[in-house]
Amino acid sequence: MAAFVAASDGNTSKLSRTQKGRWLALCWIAQIYKHIPDPKPGYVADWDQLPEWQQETDADTFEVIERSMAEATR
Repeated sequence: MAAFVAASDGNTSKLSRTQKGRWLALCWIAQIYKHIPDPKPGYVADWDQLPEWQQETDADTFEVIERSMAEATR
């Protein structure tokens, strides 16, 4: 994620919460496939299939990391 924020030159702040959450969810799915040969469908569910609490958690996680990176560069 650090590389993504850096590549955008800090402009990830312009993404919506949904875009941030979707990005994090996609990264999660890629890592699941990397480490689990035959994952359960729930592990690789698309954004629209995730419960609202999971979507909010993904967006919150993105924003916490994004803020910590911004603070580190000040």
